[in-house]
Amino acid sequence: MDVNGDVVHDTLSKAERAVVAATVNLILIRCQLQRIEGRMRAAIRARRKKTLQSMHVDEEGSGAICDAVLQVCYAMGCGAFPRATPRWWMKRRTGGVWEDLRQCDDATEDYFKEKLRISPRVFREIAEALSPFLQRRVTFYREPPQPDLIVAYALYRWASGETYESGTCSFGIGGKSGLVAVRDVTSTFLSAYPDKISWPTGLQKAVVLRAFADKGFPNCHGCIDRTLIFIDKPANCPGEDYYDRKRRFSIQAQVVVDLNLRVLDVFVGYQGSCHDVRIHLSSLWARAEAGKLFTWPPVMLPFGVRTNGYLLGDNGYPPSEWVVIPCGGLSQHPSEMRFDNKQKTARGAVERAFGRLKGMWRLFLRSHKTNMEMLPQQFVAVCILHNILIDAGIPFDDNLLWEVGPDGVRRKVDLGMH
Repeated sequence: MDVNGDVVHDTLSKAERAVVAATVNLILIRCQLQRIEGRMRAAIRARRKKTLQSMHVDEEGSGAICDAVLQVCYAMGCGAFPRATPRWWMKRRTGGVWEDLRQCDDATEDYFKEKLRISPRVFREIAEALSPFLQRRVTFYREPPQPDLIVAYALYRWASGETYESGTCSFGIGGKSGLVAVRDVTSTFLSAYPDKISWPTGLQKAVVLRAFADKGFPNCHGCIDRTLIFIDKPANCPGEDYYDRKRRFSIQAQVVVDLNLRVLDVFVGYQGSCHDVRIHLSSLWARAEAGKLFTWPPVMLPFGVRTNGYLLGDNGYPPSEWVVIPCGGLSQHPSEMRFDNKQKTARGAVERAFGRLKGMWRLFLRSHKTNMEMLPQQFVAVCILHNILIDAGIPFDDNLLWEVGPDGVRRKVDLGMH
């Protein structure tokens, strides 16, 4: 009895003892069921393993199944491998390239690189940067294509080189809409990335100069060269103006790159038949001759050579204070041969840059029907995209520089170099 006079029970009542006993029995039964289930699973695994071990291959000389294959089969049977996101071992057939790009599985990364040459992450970054310029107003007549679809089609057009008639079907849009999409994405690239093609400054400039100095060319700012963009014969234009020395119709482009293959300057527009002298009338040439291209303090080189900066070019350019070309000639002094070899090795960066650019964006690798007014802007937009991918660390597949000819022989593609 407590201080208040209430009676305290030292033992459980009959009903309470019954509840406790029922709970304990339930726990014991559950534990027994779990042990039985565990033994059954172990027995099933052992039986499956024994069955796999007892299997033999009928072919003569094949022997028993190797341990590695046995372990893989056993792991799959036990559910050790996750199957939530299965690998695509067959080509996707979901209703077009755009629908395939919207799938999310472990094959998405490879599919993006195959069709658009970029990773999904970089594509999203580009689409977000271009979306403010590509938004369309919804009308009573139709719902406009979304910005990500417009960007995806433009990249696909540049990467595959397909015509508007064949390429737009894979994106669920018409040929006219595809043409407008490429035009809009082209102008949007120029607006959204105005400084992506520019001469390096600050730390980036120091890195470029150091890279060329390590190659034996101090105070060098880049490599310059030209390439041909092959086109179909333009309509309503004199065909002979675009007929180049390779006997194809083309437009000429002049590009300056650094040793990281980044495009520093680009000029596009002269017809394929234009002489080298006319190419020298480009805006780059005019700025250089006026002393407005390299405006940094002069540097004193060995043997008393004073220079504000220069580029490495081939023999198609005349020697000048800002373009260093090979010595050339049949009977060269050993020092001249060493110089030419070093110059050619360093200048190889521009050829690799053209290979990466045209290999990834194959519309500019082969002859194609194009709008002559939009072609220069498209090539500049692709040069911007080229720099974006280099900055993002997107690797280049060297197999894109090879193709199988009509005779079945594998050969390097023609980059249209002069």
